[in-house]
Amino acid sequence: MGPFKLLIDGQLVDGDATLSVINPATEQELAVCARASAAQLDQAVAAAKRAFPAWRDTPIDERRKVLIAMADAIQGDLQNLARLLTQEQGKPLADAMGEVFGAAAFFRYFASLDLPEKVIEDSDTRRVVSRRRPLGVVGAIVPWNFPLILMAFKVPAALLAGNTVILKPAATTPLSTLRIAELVKDLLPPGVLNVIADANDLGGAITAHPDIRKVSFTGSTETGKKVMAGAAEALKRVTLELGGNDAAIVLADNDPKATAGKIFAGAFQNSGQVCIAIKRAYVHESIYDALCDELAILADAAVMGDGLEQGTTLGPLQNKTQFEKVLGIIAEAKTQGTVIAGGVPHVGKGYFIRPTIVRDISDGTRLVDEEQFGPVLPVIKIRDGEDALARANASDYGLGGSIWSQDLDKAMDLAGRMDTGTVWINKHAELAPNLPFGGAKLSGVGTELGEEGLAEFTQLHVINMAKG
Repeated sequence: MGPFKLLIDGQLVDGDATLSVINPATEQELAVCARASAAQLDQAVAAAKRAFPAWRDTPIDERRKVLIAMADAIQGDLQNLARLLTQEQGKPLADAMGEVFGAAAFFRYFASLDLPEKVIEDSDTRRVVSRRRPLGVVGAIVPWNFPLILMAFKVPAALLAGNTVILKPAATTPLSTLRIAELVKDLLPPGVLNVIADANDLGGAITAHPDIRKVSFTGSTETGKKVMAGAAEALKRVTLELGGNDAAIVLADNDPKATAGKIFAGAFQNSGQVCIAIKRAYVHESIYDALCDELAILADAAVMGDGLEQGTTLGPLQNKTQFEKVLGIIAEAKTQGTVIAGGVPHVGKGYFIRPTIVRDISDGTRLVDEEQFGPVLPVIKIRDGEDALARANASDYGLGGSIWSQDLDKAMDLAGRMDTGTVWINKHAELAPNLPFGGAKLSGVGTELGEEGLAEFTQLHVINMAKG
């Protein structure tokens, strides 16, 4: 596939420069794509601004039809998009296919929503109604771990609400997004959706651009702070879905063998490169040894390799920077705990790290306190649920967490006191387009998904009319 061009004002165009994209499984160049300049970003924003009035005034039923057509186009290219996604991101092909299909499903979900006028009061003295109006041009900035599904957290909601969009994928995973731009360009009026790629040099310009009224960003907490600071001058809206250090609290009444598989899946999906992955497991002392042993067995059995190879369950880390960061965290953890699976250097090409389990480690270490965002899980011994809850809540992060217990009343009590945006019970990291999602503390600002997520792409507009 290719060439991979930018989408600006309804046209596929070359960039003022080019960008080399690396396959993380081979460390070889996968493709060269267009790279936008600051001037091309300005062109895209100008096109989106011109397109906004007509798109705003397009009946919502017509906007719905466009979203459904976009979903059909994405799903219709499932095989091509999935292979491309695997090659640029690294995840196994089956997971990539699930992501492409999921992105299409999120478009279909948002096409099912409405933004009705609501009557707040209709009395003898006044009639008060509220409406949801679009904001204008929206900047959507997407990270490299789930390029397509996280795009679908933002773009369909923004478009359904009547906004126009500037979409920027991550510099290391732009290809599948540029491919979607090619697929959908004729389904939208020119300028309604613009897609640019950069070398991590245009995010600040998007955030600060005077003609962009909202920025929806998913990425690291440190970058999220910069987005909020850049948006402050114009007081533009921001939605920030940021880092997490999700804790799983595993109580004494769990079967170690049955629970281990679920904990492992929650920690190591996408090689741990998931904002809501289990990043630290707090396990009751009575089942600690048994659960650690089961996790080690699962880690040793994982099939690590190129995502296009049949049987691969874990691919490489997506980029060299993250690969080296995680290796450093593992090296440090070896001096602070006991590595019982993984933790050995990979021999050969590719940014591969075997799933690593570290026991006999505690809070106050880098692996436990920071977000590793890779295939390494610390397992911390606890006395009881209250002990674990206090440790979990001590983190500056608050994206998600989970409670594991057969006593559902106890689990609900602990979940109700966990300081996170989402808490799961006896499962972890389950998302759906109709379930609102957002973080607490340093894990974010605002909400994505569901009706609440749609509302974040609108301005509340209240009309208060006197009667009588």
